[in-house]
Amino acid sequence: MASRRLRAFKRWMTSNNIQHTDALHFTDDELAGISVFTTRHLHEGDLIATIPKQSCLTIKTSGASELIEAVGLEGSFGLSVAIIQTVKEDKALVHEDWKDCILPLIHSEEFALDPKFFRVEDYFAAKSLVASRSFQIDDYHGEGMVPLADLFNHKTGAEDVHFTSVESDDSDDGLSDDDNSNGDELKTQTFLTKEDESMANVVDHSSSDVPESPSQDLTDNPLVLEMVLVKDVKAGVEVFNTYGSMGNAALLHRYGFTELDNPYDIVNIDMELVVKWSLTLVTSRQSRARISLWRKLSYSGCISQNSEYFEISPDGEPQLELLTLLYVILLPEETYTKLDLKLATSRELANSSAPDLSHKHKLMCSEISDLSNKMLLTKDVCKALLSLADMRESLYGTGSLEADIEDLGRCDCISERKLYHSLVLRVSERRIIQKLKCYTEKRMKSLGKSHLLKKLKS
Repeated sequence: MASRRLRAFKRWMTSNNIQHTDALHFTDDELAGISVFTTRHLHEGDLIATIPKQSCLTIKTSGASELIEAVGLEGSFGLSVAIIQTVKEDKALVHEDWKDCILPLIHSEEFALDPKFFRVEDYFAAKSLVASRSFQIDDYHGEGMVPLADLFNHKTGAEDVHFTSVESDDSDDGLSDDDNSNGDELKTQTFLTKEDESMANVVDHSSSDVPESPSQDLTDNPLVLEMVLVKDVKAGVEVFNTYGSMGNAALLHRYGFTELDNPYDIVNIDMELVVKWSLTLVTSRQSRARISLWRKLSYSGCISQNSEYFEISPDGEPQLELLTLLYVILLPEETYTKLDLKLATSRELANSSAPDLSHKHKLMCSEISDLSNKMLLTKDVCKALLSLADMRESLYGTGSLEADIEDLGRCDCISERKLYHSLVLRVSERRIIQKLKCYTEKRMKSLGKSHLLKKLKS
């Protein structure tokens, strides 16, 4: 029997003309949340649901649309206000957003907002919903909250459904007047959704029978989102969407869950960790100077929320930018000085108005930067990678990887959900660090054999 909230949601869908095939069966488990299964075999290309855009919560459909547009809020900021009116990331950053964008609205006499509904904690909650459950609908609506869509759970690289939107240049269809699309254009969008575990209460409306398939009147309609199967789905199995190709760290941060054997898992090594390692070899001044030289060569790490880091691939291969940085830091003082001088001279040539000198600068920078992974993986760089791997692994404490794997095996993914997913992430990252060590040690052995062969030949 369907749960109370599921029955209420189905009635609400009916009242808002959200249609889906009767081959979809919704289950609601107290611990696992809501999932979508099939009752019969479905085929690739089958239209399994239609969702009117007007039923989605967007800036345009919100009761706060005039307020949001009047102050020029867009994207996730505007949608967050819409959610607050209608009903974690780094809290310091979110608080700053709230202070800059929401607080002025509260203090404005023009809009007469009730402050008790726009507190910073309300913005935190709304921002979290937008980050994990919002969909890009079309150019007119922008981001929005799409009913039915986030009932489909995620599976990396194995989605069964795509959501599509037919856009038209007809100004009477509810799209913006400046829509520039020529004729009807089908835009396929893989929406980011979240495993539904706590759907809000919805309005109770009278129910009606669910059709065998969505009404033909709603297909190819620019006012409707269509849910189409991208492959055959057998009867009795769960229907999955995908939130994108991302590793467990990103899944846990944004959606609150992980996947075993996620092929997109990576490990980050922060720039701060690299700097800390460098200070065991050189002075603080020398470390800053060499990192500066590395940047002059047009290198940088990955940037996210004012943090710089380097990625280790699922196979344990370090990012090229990390290898280059370690190589520059480990240069002998004399070589470093010559390289720094050479680069400074080449920059002076580049600033010259003479075309031939500018060309020489480009060639020189290309020569300096054009080093392969194999060339960069010297014996000293390999030792540096092993040190960084040990430093990164030390962040997990003194327990072994084997002990973490045993703990994961004993953990129940339903009743101990938070512990389970944290252990999955911990194990997957430690396995990648182990692969990084194997990758580096293999290269060191190769260098040793090469050195031995050269010695024998001489």
